Amino acid sequence: MSKKDEVDLPDPTQVAGAPHPRDTLRLVGQVRAEAGFLEAFSTGRMHHGWLLTGPRGVGKATLAWRIARFLLTQPADDGGLFGAPPPPTSLDTDPEHPVCRRIYAGSEPGVFVLKRGANATGTGLSQDIRVDEVRKLKSFLHLSATEGGRRIVIVDSADEMNTQAANALLKLLEEPPARVTFLLISHQPAGLLPTIRSRCRELRLDTLAPDAMAEALLAAEDGADLNTAALATLSGGSVGEAIRLLNLDGLASYEKLVALFSTLPQLDRVRALALADSITGKANEARYDLLLGLIELFLARLARAGVTGPLPIEGAPGEAKLAARLCPDAYAAMKWAAVHQRLGARARHGRGVNLDPAALVMDMLLEITAAAS
Repeated sequence: MSKKDEVDLPDPTQVAGAPHPRDTLRLVGQVRAEAGFLEAFSTGRMHHGWLLTGPRGVGKATLAWRIARFLLTQPADDGGLFGAPPPPTSLDTDPEHPVCRRIYAGSEPGVFVLKRGANATGTGLSQDIRVDEVRKLKSFLHLSATEGGRRIVIVDSADEMNTQAANALLKLLEEPPARVTFLLISHQPAGLLPTIRSRCRELRLDTLAPDAMAEALLAAEDGADLNTAALATLSGGSVGEAIRLLNLDGLASYEKLVALFSTLPQLDRVRALALADSITGKANEARYDLLLGLIELFLARLARAGVTGPLPIEGAPGEAKLAARLCPDAYAAMKWAAVHQRLGARARHGRGVNLDPAALVMDMLLEITAAAS
């Protein structure tokens, strides 16, 4: 591939439409995780490997960058002539500190981010983190060792490493270089090598409540006039997923689904066809994926309502009333849970074999209609 044919690849560690985690100064709703790291640092029990876990989009990468800024701006261990400074009470750092300014500029030599690189043709991102990227990490650790000082390695995300890359990283975790801290971000830690998990200390991050979601979205510059309660419930308390819903008009799409299903067991075919046609074409691939996810989410919430009772927070106007009518008890919940499982598998298969989007969505809507009869 020639120089003139090179393409700018998206950063796989950044949610589209959201600030990069390294540029996000505040982390909302994760006091417990921050306190756990500070306690280890202040008591001299710092581990060389940290596994940051929790659902996607709750702030794991933001925490990793906060820890990186914090560690790289800490004074020397001996404290000089006046002794060691008092233990820190926060991960906050001065944004004007030279380290912070270099991090914002993407030029801090003490930080390495292990992430997906280009694919074999250089036309897009690789589907996983490959061993070549870990070799670049090894070069970074070798070259930066002569400079002394702390070094930070952020793996975003560890779930995306293939087997060869995971084994190569494991060797570094087993024999960690001096003054290097590894921060591994994982959305599904159960899928990691047990030996990687055993060599890291876990920091678990929680999903966000509606009030914390509102604060986090404000910090992400997404405005104040938002239905944060609906965003919190439909996103599962994930800021990243909430931003995706905002970028793709997900709340409006969910309202259309609820309105469409409100007429069941009679299906408004005109509206159903319009909804199916709205996600066709390459330009609408993201909206297609979103709609499939929202259909699955509706069915999951419907089944849950039959077991736990009325929905505490509606994702769209009229959803609670609709759920009570379609799924009034545990018996109905079993039926809808089976539909959820069946259609979820069908959606994944349809995406895998590139079925016509409109046909797949229409088929799912018709099966939901049949189940409501």
